[in-house]
Amino acid sequence: MLLNLCKNSEGVFRSEFRLQLLAAASVTIITFCHGTGLGWFAPMLFKLQTPSETPLDFVVSVEQGSWMGALVNLGGFTGNVLFGLLLDLIGRKACIYSLALPHIGFWLCVYFAQSIEYLYLARFLGGITGGGTYVVIPIFIGEIVDPTIRGRLTSLFTLTLNSGMLAGFTLSSNVPYHIIPLVVISLPLLFLLIETFFPETPTFLLYREQEEKAEKSFKFYQSYKAGNKEDIETFNAKFSELRDSVLAQKSQTDVVTWRDFVSKRALRTLGMGIMLMIINVFTGSFALLNYTSSIFFAIETDIHPNTNTTIIGVVQIIGTITAIILVDRYGRKILLMFSTAAMGICLAGFGLYAFFAEETSVDLTPYRSWLPLLFMALIILSANVGVIPVTFVVLVEILPAKIRAKAASICLALLSIFTFIMIKVFPPFMHTFGLSATMWACASFAALGLFYISIFLPETKGKSMNKDDV
Repeated sequence: MLLNLCKNSEGVFRSEFRLQLLAAASVTIITFCHGTGLGWFAPMLFKLQTPSETPLDFVVSVEQGSWMGALVNLGGFTGNVLFGLLLDLIGRKACIYSLALPHIGFWLCVYFAQSIEYLYLARFLGGITGGGTYVVIPIFIGEIVDPTIRGRLTSLFTLTLNSGMLAGFTLSSNVPYHIIPLVVISLPLLFLLIETFFPETPTFLLYREQEEKAEKSFKFYQSYKAGNKEDIETFNAKFSELRDSVLAQKSQTDVVTWRDFVSKRALRTLGMGIMLMIINVFTGSFALLNYTSSIFFAIETDIHPNTNTTIIGVVQIIGTITAIILVDRYGRKILLMFSTAAMGICLAGFGLYAFFAEETSVDLTPYRSWLPLLFMALIILSANVGVIPVTFVVLVEILPAKIRAKAASICLALLSIFTFIMIKVFPPFMHTFGLSATMWACASFAALGLFYISIFLPETKGKSMNKDDV
C-alpha cells in the first residue's frame, strides 16, 4: 500500500511537492521533541514513585504524580492562548522559532531537579511548547501545502509526536535519568537551525501586504521554476487565486471582532471544533498513554509495565502511518467514524477484562501475559487511525479562514482544559470506581463521538484553506 501511495499521481513524493514535504517534516522536529518529553513521563513517574528506583533524592507521591501529569495541560492551555494571539501578530515563522525555548527550559529543569517543584515547572514548560505546536504547526502546514496532500502532511504532526513518545518511553526505561536531557537537548537547537531555510507562508505575507515576498514564498513551496508559457500561466493563476481569496477576506475588515465569532456559520463550526476536542480527550487515549505503566502494574500483567509501554509506543506509530496513508484517499469522516467505533468496542472489552480481574475470583492467569496488552494496543491503534491525528486536520479545515487562528486557539485551549481535568481525575477515579468503570466511561464517550460524527460532521477532504465553503 505504501508503494502504491508513492506511485500514485497525487503522491507526496512528486517533484512539485518536494519542498512542501521537507518543510512539513522539518517543522515537526519540535513535535518529535515534545513527544519525547511526554514519553519520558510514564516510565519515569513509575521510577520516581518507587523508593528503590528513584534517581533523585526524593520520592514522588500519588498526589504529586497526578499534578505532574496535569500540569503539562495547564502549560498547554498557556501555549494555546499565547501562540494563538501571537500567530497573526508576529507570523507563523516567528512562532515556530519560539516553540523551542520552553522545551529547552523543560530539559534544564529535569536535569537540575532538586525538588518536586523543578519537575512541576518542567512539565508546565513542556506543555507550553505542546500547546503552541497544536496551534501553529497545523496552520503552517495547511497554508503551504497542496490540498491533495494536506491531510497526509498535516498527519505528520501526529506521526512525529508518537515517534517522539516512543523515543521517550525507550530512553526513560533504559537510560540513566541525568543522561537523557544531555542527549535530547540538542534536538531543539537543530530544529532552530533547520527552520532558517524555510520562508514565511505566502498567506500570512499577503495578509501583511507583502506581495513580492508572498510570491517568492509561493514559488519556493510550489518548487516553481520558470519554464514554458503554460507553466507560467498555471503558476500565475494559482497565485492570483490565493491572492484574491486572501485580499477578499482582508477587505471585509482587518480586525477580527466578536461579531465574527457569533455568525451562524462561525458558531456552527466552532461548536464542531469543540465537540471534536471533547471526543479526542474523553475517549481516554491521552490519559491511558500517561498512565500506561501504572495501569499495567495495577492489572498485574506478566510483562514488565515499561516493556508494555514501549510496545504501545510502537503501536501508536503504526496507527498514525495508517492514517497518513488513508486520510487523503478515503476522507476524514470515515476514519473518525471507524476510529470511534473501534475504540468504543475495545474500551468496553478492556473494561470487561478489568471487571473480572477486580471484582470476581475468575482465574485470568492464562490471559495476563497478552490480553490486557492486546486491548490497550487496539485502543491506541484505533485512536491513532482517526481520533488523534485526523481531529486536528479537520479542525484547521473546518474553521472559517478569517477567524481560523483565534478559533483554533480557543478550541485547543479548551482541549488543554479538558485534558487537565481528565489527567487529574483519572487516577482517583480509577482508584475509587476501578479500572473497569473508568474504561466503560471512556467507551460511552466513544459511542457519543460515533453518533455525532456520523450525523453532524461534514467531510472536508479537498476543501480550500482560503474559501469558506463548508
